[in-house]
Amino acid sequence: MGRIINIGIDLGTSRSVIACDNGVRTFVSSYVGYPKDAVSSRMLGKEILFGDECLKHRLALNLYRPFRKGVLVHSDHPEENIEEYEKAKEVAKELLMHLVQLAIEDEDRSEKLILRGVIGAPALASHNNKEDLLDIANGVLDDVMIASEPFTVAYGLNIFSNALIIDIGAGTADLCRMHGTIPTEEDQITTLKAGDYIDEVFLDLIKKKYSQANFTLTMIKKFKEENSFITNQEERVTINLPVNGKPTPHDVTDELREACKTIIPEIVTGVKHLIATFDPEFQDGLKQNVVLAGGGSQIVGLHKEIENYMKEELGFGKVSKIEEPLYAGANGALYLCKDMPNEYWDQLREDA
Repeated sequence: MGRIINIGIDLGTSRSVIACDNGVRTFVSSYVGYPKDAVSSRMLGKEILFGDECLKHRLALNLYRPFRKGVLVHSDHPEENIEEYEKAKEVAKELLMHLVQLAIEDEDRSEKLILRGVIGAPALASHNNKEDLLDIANGVLDDVMIASEPFTVAYGLNIFSNALIIDIGAGTADLCRMHGTIPTEEDQITTLKAGDYIDEVFLDLIKKKYSQANFTLTMIKKFKEENSFITNQEERVTINLPVNGKPTPHDVTDELREACKTIIPEIVTGVKHLIATFDPEFQDGLKQNVVLAGGGSQIVGLHKEIENYMKEELGFGKVSKIEEPLYAGANGALYLCKDMPNEYWDQLREDA
């Protein structure tokens, strides 16, 4: 039959992550780049680049980011942008192939490897979104299954009941209540205001305040990831931005705080809805175990802000942050992949 390698995969809007049962855990930024011309190709010495290397050489590349709002670009309405959609699918497959190669590059190829993967998707990903992920994995993985990202986070943490997961990524913030069974659509909420939305708001606020400064969204995104907060603090936050070519410090404390706060209203509305519509005998259990995951969970003060809201609107609440926000989804997807019996994968293959 061959040796099975189980792989948990998070194809994220900003970063794509894998965790494998052969011990490999790694990630790349979700960028794929192709040299623009013969000069670029000669300089780079390769025909395709991935991750941060793309950003380093982006002026010499046709640069692609295949995922937006947590799903493949144009996945919901491919017929409206068929060329861009097909290109996004091609690029996403290249990205997945690159991740899988990283996973097995040190494996003994003298024996057949069977690659099984579980890929995370936004909580309320559509049928088209999931079909696209299956198409992307076709020919790269031998067996594949799609699972809700907040569910995989919970699964990896052994949280199966009496918990509310809030997974804040770049493209989406996904909420999922856990109550001892596989969550249904009624147990989950997806909002599109997440990390990328913060970047856009932050960019616009800085443009309005400092019209003479010269900067890009990539610069703003990197700064936000290292400094995001929503607390009221005395220490000011400054970023060096070029003005007429000269790096100049700019105070962006208020702008960064305001931008980070913009994702809160929809998240807390989702928290209230999932708790208020749950069995009243078990609502207190959810309130006591709200778990923040994803890159957005690291915004300083966010968990306390949600706690304060819950106290005001729901009586009380306890919010915690996970320790490994980058790998939580991929780790959970890996555990799920390993726990699925062989009969499940056999049936999946027969139904394909």
